[in-house]
Amino acid sequence: MSSVKNFGRIGAACKVSRRRFLEGSAALGISLAAAGRISAPARAASPNKGGHAKFGFDSGSTSDSLDPVTFDSVFNQTLGYGTLRNSLTEITNDNKLGPELAESWEASDDAAEWTFKIRRDVEFHNGKALTVDDVVASINYNRGDDTKSPAKSLLENVEEVRADGPDRVIFKLASGNADFPYFLSDYVLCILPSQDGKVDAVSGVGTGPYVLAEFEPGVRAIAERNSNYFKHDRAHFDSVEFLSLKDVTARTNALQTGEVHMMNRCDLKTVHLLERSPEIDVHQVTGLQHYTMPMNTTEAPFDDNNVRLALKYAIDRERLLQTVLRGYGKVGNDQPIAPANEYYAEDLEQRAYDPDKARFHLKQAGLDSLSVRLSAADAAFPGAVDAAVLYRENAAKAGIDIKVVREPNDGYWSNVWMKKPWCMSYWAGRPTASQMFQTAFAADAPWNEAFWRNETFNKLLVEARTTLDPKKRAEMYREMQILVRDDGGVVIPLFASYVGASNTSLAHDSLGGNYDMDGLKIAERWWFA
Repeated sequence: MSSVKNFGRIGAACKVSRRRFLEGSAALGISLAAAGRISAPARAASPNKGGHAKFGFDSGSTSDSLDPVTFDSVFNQTLGYGTLRNSLTEITNDNKLGPELAESWEASDDAAEWTFKIRRDVEFHNGKALTVDDVVASINYNRGDDTKSPAKSLLENVEEVRADGPDRVIFKLASGNADFPYFLSDYVLCILPSQDGKVDAVSGVGTGPYVLAEFEPGVRAIAERNSNYFKHDRAHFDSVEFLSLKDVTARTNALQTGEVHMMNRCDLKTVHLLERSPEIDVHQVTGLQHYTMPMNTTEAPFDDNNVRLALKYAIDRERLLQTVLRGYGKVGNDQPIAPANEYYAEDLEQRAYDPDKARFHLKQAGLDSLSVRLSAADAAFPGAVDAAVLYRENAAKAGIDIKVVREPNDGYWSNVWMKKPWCMSYWAGRPTASQMFQTAFAADAPWNEAFWRNETFNKLLVEARTTLDPKKRAEMYREMQILVRDDGGVVIPLFASYVGASNTSLAHDSLGGNYDMDGLKIAERWWFA
């Protein structure tokens, strides 16, 4: 069952006892539209094998590690997960849930117990056979009081993980979770080799399509094809090389001169120039990615919701869309569920730029004016500094003085994000509303970037994942979107398309929209034409 077409057939892989549950689960709702110029000439019916492919990334830091719990940028996510390792399930390039290291799964009637059948034809790069013990140890590495994993919140409902024979792993949950198989596609939850219950998290050894040959954090990585890869129709390159080219001009020049074959995050100010080249294809994929500006809601003045609302009304989203994204995206509404998501609440009133309402909320907070610092670097997202400067201009009309602090790109995610009281950030999104909320908004989530706690929200989050009726779940997720929009500590002004470019020598199938770089699987899925 290794072909893309079979990977997309959830019904064949998931034997769930309730038809209604199966229908609700399979209707994931990430019908992500691939728009724009998606290099039709670069596709081939039969992928070719061979060649050394070089990719230029907008990220990469000297502090990078191959430990999945530290993956905080597209560089180390694409390398450590999409190139070196696999998870139990995956989101395919046609944006459906499919099996990966798990062949199939089934749930109890209440979705509180899940049984996953593990593939028995898989080897790690060091020759060790994949076992159910590796799966149990890898999942448990992300559980418990001592873990630093951002996926801990996704697994907090798991009471027990245990092997059941040579090829089955049982997850016992405290309460039903209709989205549980989607959770296990997370890049943090990739499966690692283990011994006596302890995982090897840092060597890079995995079951993935390529074997690590060289890793220089913040500079580059090289990996060679895994000749024993269990997906026989994947891993077409002989080897791949990832280069950290955080400066977009350097990245663009590298593509134009042939130093790299593909780059992510094009400069939207100049991408039209790339489109003119007959040797370059520009790709636009609209999905779940959104830009955020999280405030630490435990610190003044952001602990006052009227201050947070004032800042949300003080930003001109339409101007940001046209100026920063050049129209490659959609305006956001201060909540993270994308229009492509099944449970997106499309009837919510769109928040618009309104300096008078911003002033009103300042007065409600007992303030005539406000001065705050906003940390920004283009490491957060392309144009983040420009966006912060525009925001400062917008907010000035409401009596708000935003002092833009330009931070270094290197080390931004370890030194600024969730360290400074207010900063620029972004999320690739998650395939389900439950997973997105659980990862970044649940009270005790390690990546709750606004340190936000809302009792009603957290209660609904638990209730929604145990509700198998799609209509009732939709009502709950709608209420949660309202709570995040109107009480949360994150300004979410934009949903941004992924815009990358490649040399026409590269070929690919349809592009996944769940993450950048073809769902982080570019090394596995692309080939030379």
